[in-house]
Amino acid sequence: MVIQQYTKEDILKMLSVITDPEIPVVTIQEMGMIKDVNIKGSSVEVLLTPTYTGCPAMNLIEQDIRMTLHAGGVDDVTVKLVYDPAWTTDWMTDIAKAKMKLYGIAPPLTSSCNSDRFTDNVIECPHCGSKETKMVSRFGSTACKSLFTCKTCLEPFEYFKCH
Repeated sequence: MVIQQYTKEDILKMLSVITDPEIPVVTIQEMGMIKDVNIKGSSVEVLLTPTYTGCPAMNLIEQDIRMTLHAGGVDDVTVKLVYDPAWTTDWMTDIAKAKMKLYGIAPPLTSSCNSDRFTDNVIECPHCGSKETKMVSRFGSTACKSLFTCKTCLEPFEYFKCH
């Protein structure tokens, strides 16, 4: 029996198709959740940082990683959650932010932010581009998003909080 040897680049390429279950237009790589891949012989360890501690999507993401790598021929897969350093919107790619906006979610205002979560910062409507928006709730469908409404087009939308 010949054991296939994979490079880190091979593993990352396989993982590049896994999307965030809560924002299915962006991948976990574009979100900056994959911190590293370690290969020891035929064993692969994926280091993964959740966007929020207690993120309900983590079990599904871990399962997707294992299933994707198993389908690619990697039998021995470990997923290790890494909480330090904590995930930050700094790790999101510009591609992820652009995809979010097209999907109808306002991306974080800046990459590095101290506290834009509950301030009076202007959040642009991802539907019409208006800056006449209002926070409806500090929490949207998930803890990482706030719910807004646009005063111009009257559409509701979520804002991915900077953290």
